[in-house]
Amino acid sequence: MELKYGKGSVRLPLEGKNVIRILHSKEKEVLSNPEHKLKRLLKNPIDSLSLRELILQKKAQNILVIVNDVTRPTPYKIILPPLLDELREVGVKIENIKFIIATGIHRANSEEEMRGMFGEDIISTYKFINHDADAPNLCYLDKLKSGNELWVNPIIHEVDFIVTTGVIVPHYFAGFSGGRKSIFAGICGRKTIETNHAKMVHPNARSGNLKGNPVHEEMQEGAEKVGVDFNISVVTNENHKIIEVVAGSLLASWSKGVELCRKTYICEIEQKAEIVIASAGGYPRDINVYQAQKALDNAYQAVKPGGTIILLAECLEGYGEATFKEWIKEAKTPEDIIQRLGKRFVLGGHKAYVIAKVAKEVEVLLISSLANEEVYKLFFTPMDNLAQAIDYAKGKYGEDFQAYILPSGNTVLPQLV
Repeated sequence: MELKYGKGSVRLPLEGKNVIRILHSKEKEVLSNPEHKLKRLLKNPIDSLSLRELILQKKAQNILVIVNDVTRPTPYKIILPPLLDELREVGVKIENIKFIIATGIHRANSEEEMRGMFGEDIISTYKFINHDADAPNLCYLDKLKSGNELWVNPIIHEVDFIVTTGVIVPHYFAGFSGGRKSIFAGICGRKTIETNHAKMVHPNARSGNLKGNPVHEEMQEGAEKVGVDFNISVVTNENHKIIEVVAGSLLASWSKGVELCRKTYICEIEQKAEIVIASAGGYPRDINVYQAQKALDNAYQAVKPGGTIILLAECLEGYGEATFKEWIKEAKTPEDIIQRLGKRFVLGGHKAYVIAKVAKEVEVLLISSLANEEVYKLFFTPMDNLAQAIDYAKGKYGEDFQAYILPSGNTVLPQLV
């Protein structure tokens, strides 16, 4: 079989006797006409008046559409045209529709990346802004129940109608992506995000879980304070094809999408394996270590204590975030990072923390474009290719070693039953 790596794929040189099971998402039928379904939902949404009625009721003239950044593959060339058509039909002027890319603390997206995500026609017609979590003009909105101060992009005061858009997949501490996450952390200030993400150490802050999850609950509270007028979410399969589209009020529509995502991407297993071979899912999910970490976390759910994870992630952009890189470079052991975060939570450092926790418990072999010394600093062992990693596994566990294969490690969540 082929495993995704960067913008291509590599062959997995493994015999059937070594494979316990290939951990895929559950097969769901791809929507034959997602544009048509979205058009219907804009007129008959979930728990909401139609988009047209909402805009007319608010007398809204300035619309903000919040979109994902390049690290979260979202089929915008399919879902944006029906939305924009509906806005024009209601009488909203093109120059009054703005887009903000919900980067959170990620880097700004380039013109080339935006063209790839949204298409030349949309990029050349509408105004796009990259959010900056460190901008000096962020505005203070309110204090949340936890005491966290909600600082957001000031663009929300320039508009009178907000539409959130995104894709729903399991998220390693927020439970699931999408919905409220477009606002929080998408267009929030660094300190606000940092205070929220510090709750990731809570036992309920884990992939696939929303119940009692303090990260999710605060994100939802923050999004409600900002005030989202309409939400569009999609659930896609491992090949980024749309299997569901939902639209309507933020919480109700997103929650409906979450239920399908849960049924699709949580993969039940009866036992853990001594080896898990995982691909981060190819570009852009393996654009850097910062993003590929999600695949490592999912693979960790399926490997025995002291076992081995073989991770395939190109990481063309290296580590991917300055603070994360600093923490990795300065640590001598995984425990250094774990103790450092215990003393003070820092965004970027939190990624180093989750990697250190895995590296402390299991062995990680990494096939990537990183230099060997960069891999060793992650407390991983570099491998030139999958064949070398398989030979290593045979030498350690024997010719008949048993492994799970996780082709879409960044999205498929193994769950022990």
